[in-house]
Amino acid sequence: MRTKTRLNCPCGAAIAGSDEDDLVAKAREHLRASHPGMEYSRDEILFIAY
Repeated sequence: MRTKTRLNCPCGAAIAGSDEDDLVAKAREHLRASHPGMEYSRDEILFIAY
């Protein structure tokens, strides 16, 4: 299985992590800062990652 380390938020933000754990953490930070009230599971975040 390929490691996913990048995703593009629909708001236009590009998020990159050093590994999947880092990507999920950074995506959650972005959600808290830019989209309060929106929460996604690890699986949902990795589903849209590449």
